Amino acid sequence: MSPQKRVKNSQAQNRTSQVSNSCQTKLSAWKAKPSNSKSILKQNNTVEDCEHGDDQAEDALQITLEYFEKGPIKTSRSKDKILEKHLKTVENMAWKNGLAPDAIDILLNAALSGKFGNAINTRILKCLIPATLISEHSVVKAVSWLCVGKCSGSTKVLFYRWLVAMFDFIDNKEQINLLYGFFFASLQDDALCPYVCHLLYLLTKKENVKPFRVRKLLDLQAKIGMQPHLQALLSLYKFFVPTLISVSLPVRKKIYFKNSENMWNSALLAMRLRNQQPFPEPLKLVLGSANVRPLKRKLNSHSVIPVLNSGSYTKECGKKEMSLSDCLSHNRSFPLEQLQNFPQLLQNIHCLELPSQIGSVLNNSLLLHYINCVRDESILLRLYHWLSQTLQEECIWYKVNNFEHGKDFTNFLDTIIRAQCFLQEGFYSCEAFLYKSLPLWDGLCCRSQFLQLVSWIPFSSFSEVKPLLFDHLAQLFFTSTIYFKCSVLQSLKELLQNWLLWLSVDIRMKPLTSSLLETTLGGSMDSVSKLIEYVGWLSTTAMRLESNSTFLLHFILDFYEKVCDIYVNYNLPLVVLFPPGIFHSALLSLDTSILNQLCYIMHRYHKNLSAAKKNELVQKAKSEFNFSSKTYQQFNQYLTTMVGCLWTSKPFEKGTYIDLQILQSAGIMEYKNSLNLVCHPSLLSYAASFLLQENLEERTINMGSIQGKKWNWYLEYLFSEGLQGLKLFIGSNIHHSSVPSEVNIK
Repeated sequence: MSPQKRVKNSQAQNRTSQVSNSCQTKLSAWKAKPSNSKSILKQNNTVEDCEHGDDQAEDALQITLEYFEKGPIKTSRSKDKILEKHLKTVENMAWKNGLAPDAIDILLNAALSGKFGNAINTRILKCLIPATLISEHSVVKAVSWLCVGKCSGSTKVLFYRWLVAMFDFIDNKEQINLLYGFFFASLQDDALCPYVCHLLYLLTKKENVKPFRVRKLLDLQAKIGMQPHLQALLSLYKFFVPTLISVSLPVRKKIYFKNSENMWNSALLAMRLRNQQPFPEPLKLVLGSANVRPLKRKLNSHSVIPVLNSGSYTKECGKKEMSLSDCLSHNRSFPLEQLQNFPQLLQNIHCLELPSQIGSVLNNSLLLHYINCVRDESILLRLYHWLSQTLQEECIWYKVNNFEHGKDFTNFLDTIIRAQCFLQEGFYSCEAFLYKSLPLWDGLCCRSQFLQLVSWIPFSSFSEVKPLLFDHLAQLFFTSTIYFKCSVLQSLKELLQNWLLWLSVDIRMKPLTSSLLETTLGGSMDSVSKLIEYVGWLSTTAMRLESNSTFLLHFILDFYEKVCDIYVNYNLPLVVLFPPGIFHSALLSLDTSILNQLCYIMHRYHKNLSAAKKNELVQKAKSEFNFSSKTYQQFNQYLTTMVGCLWTSKPFEKGTYIDLQILQSAGIMEYKNSLNLVCHPSLLSYAASFLLQENLEERTINMGSIQGKKWNWYLEYLFSEGLQGLKLFIGSNIHHSSVPSEVNIK
């Protein structure tokens, strides 16, 4: 069968389904109306005209492809008009329905063979929009034309840009990877260098990293300076073979390449709309069957995540007469469409091949397991590249007047977040997306998803992240509602937890391997400490803005519940106390749960500081990271004040943070006897209930009667009411002599 017939047949099937769908829609609408012979005749004419118009378009495309395959007729006087007509035919068909693989093959040859001028070649390359996939053989043949030297430099640049933009639509990459040496040699061309680096970045595997290539990249860097595209390739080479590259490279990963899809964006989006099924509601990633179907689907929606499809399976194993065993023996790779459960994954993990459209793995828990097991950096780089491009184009607050697919974008972000939670790893492309989009964010659109992305920012230097993210977040924080403030604090607590988990795992692996974080322990602790101090600054200011809101204070103390146990729970040499404003707001709160939470936090601080002082590990680590004596002194001041307020009725005698004139002006003349477990504002109701248990008919209550044995009974009553934080605090910090148990520094 000729290429023209194959193109016609493949596109005719798409046309037939599209015509039938559109005609069914029109007929269903017509059936709801009263019967009318004229309307029937008009409807039938519409259907016939629709089919006739598509037949004409297909015929015109076949004539056009034959024209480009044979080349222009030099003897024709009207060749310019004919050429323009054929170009418009290709452009209209490409932007409307996309082109079949055989059509792309013919047009690629025409654009790169030198038969036409630069302007014509540019128009051809710009309309090479695939209807489904692009054949790898077509790309290899197109690259061979570059060796002939008949196309101009601008045509080569546009071809490489097209190749990068359509990389995920190429059915296979094996033969293209064999051309790695040819692509690498093209780095000598200054105009091609950025785009060739981008292509190599997507193609590079460990076996492609050679010493002579490293030397060539270093020579190019010395010649033209540290360019982002060279830095990207060097960083990738250094990851695969660290011993070959001794030069220092920036630790933080970022987006190294400009977007190559700009001129094809609308066409690629239209292609997704044509080929995707209705977008399903977000699925939970669970360990089990990979083909979980939701009960309900949202209609009239599109998915930016490609459908899972292995090209080899579609071509060979999709045939009814070929069995699964024949497919495996033929292709030596397990078809992804057959992967249903975790035992299958374990049995075939050695012969799995990820799809060319890497974004499809986000909705498949089994393939995410595979990515997590193999730890192939090239897979993650492909995923990061796809995510960065898709996020940049799909972000709806970039498009001020386009909220048509807001639900789809929200579902897309939910899918990314679930994948990060599943892998327990933040994506660097999402971090870069946050840096770009936060200055444009209104704090309302996709709020939940945005803040969850913040909580998964990969660990890095806080000083670098602060101007890019946290400074902008603070502006929104201070000017938004209390509910937004609480959401931000919850997100930052989850971010701290993720950072602590990554650091604790990294320290355990450090004796065996080099640190993945590429930083010293002291530098890592400094970043965590600055994050905690940043949250303390936000919290203190927010308490003033929200008039010491109890609701807000709960979220602040939740954050410090995580902070107070860093040393014991994560084995990291760091203890950071909360600011005085937060401590005193919680200590003098009218809410009992706040006081109970504060007692628990102080109890855990005492345990962590005591363990840090006694642990010999801390003494050995003093050269790298050392606890400050000010931390112990500040904790002892907090502890003394707290015990004075709850137990000894002698508050604020040591380390006073509250001016006595303020207490006197508030009418608390006898403040020294006004604060204890009985008279504390948050515990007065408990004391009254305790006394009323003795005599329910008593009209007056004498709080001073709670002393001696009755004091101990009152304590048991408080503990029985669920104040376990208070119980732990009293048990660990207060002795029978009523003296606070301090963590003394010799």
